[in-house]
Amino acid sequence: MEILENVYWVGVIDWDERDFHGFEIVRGATYNAYLIIDKKITLVDTVKHKFFPEMIERIKQVIDPSQIDYIISNHVEMDHSGSLVGMKKIAKDATIVCTQKGKYGLCKYFDCGDWEFRVVRTGDEIKIGKRTLMFLEMRMLHWPDNMATYVKEDKLLLSNDAFGQHIASVERFDEEIGVDEAIKWAKIYYANILMPFGNLIKKKLKEIGDLGLQFNMIAPSHGVIWRNPEKIIESYAKWANFENENKVVIVYDTMWKSTAKIAKAIADGAATKAKVRMFHVRRDALSEIMTEILDAKAIAIGSPTMHNTVFPPVAGFLAYMKGLKPKNKIGLAFGSYGWSGGATKEINRVFEELRFEVMEPLEVMYKPTREELEMAYDVGVELGKRASKT
Repeated sequence: MEILENVYWVGVIDWDERDFHGFEIVRGATYNAYLIIDKKITLVDTVKHKFFPEMIERIKQVIDPSQIDYIISNHVEMDHSGSLVGMKKIAKDATIVCTQKGKYGLCKYFDCGDWEFRVVRTGDEIKIGKRTLMFLEMRMLHWPDNMATYVKEDKLLLSNDAFGQHIASVERFDEEIGVDEAIKWAKIYYANILMPFGNLIKKKLKEIGDLGLQFNMIAPSHGVIWRNPEKIIESYAKWANFENENKVVIVYDTMWKSTAKIAKAIADGAATKAKVRMFHVRRDALSEIMTEILDAKAIAIGSPTMHNTVFPPVAGFLAYMKGLKPKNKIGLAFGSYGWSGGATKEINRVFEELRFEVMEPLEVMYKPTREELEMAYDVGVELGKRASKT
């Protein structure tokens, strides 16, 4: 597909993938690669190794792949560089363009002893004919080697993982799938991959502004291409600042329904003051939970106590959440126990590590009584009140 004059999408659609290093992707993925035809023919990124034959067939519809002069590796990760060895066997004289850390990473993964590299930094440019490619280092978005490629004449940003979404679709552009729909999938992607790097994203957006760069189109390496780039840039700025809604997210697991009853009572109380989303950690995707947490003001996490600590599925969720580092939240721990407690202490420890505003925990022994459920309801009302003060 020609996305601009002499700029082609030559990626692949992965309809079957459901897991991206622990991030559940319910609608598959795409691995986008872009071919620029100019005096110097340039391929920007590749695809997963198993899809190499499909990518090559797409390239062959445009040019002889042996004629490629530059292969730009915006990111070392295998969903983008997995076909690099295959490409070098065909485009033997192609120069690999990447960051210094990109070169190091590629040579750790592949035998690249005879490959020619051109190492670039932010602001470096390559003239490929009518077009000029400018490079922007995107360190830790989300690996230290990441960069983006900017086609100056077209105001086209080939952004790699930034601004991407995990969704398999035949639609290539945001307005084809629906801009709001594209933003929804971009939010899921951001919440589960880029959330820990909010401060870096704010700095990068400022740097882009300081460089005076303007975008007519943003083409990431996953998902649809943004013909309405202002929408996704506005969303990234909002997410990076952890701008919150009047929303409470309740996450729990239960053994004998006691913790579930407390969760329901808290939800009923919170719903009188705020939006409420409630999730069961063994039934709902962690990626969906974290997407709701991204812009929620308050989080309530509930667990039964097992062996003086949290129930294992809740422990797994806490580890997942802690790694993504949500900020600017109110935290409430709750749960039930038999002969001794302990779960809420572990939950609060995570809240404190994340610097949440921590409420007094709510623990109930055995099955909650009517009075204890009324207490849980009142705690929910208070949680909702605090969430409404965003």
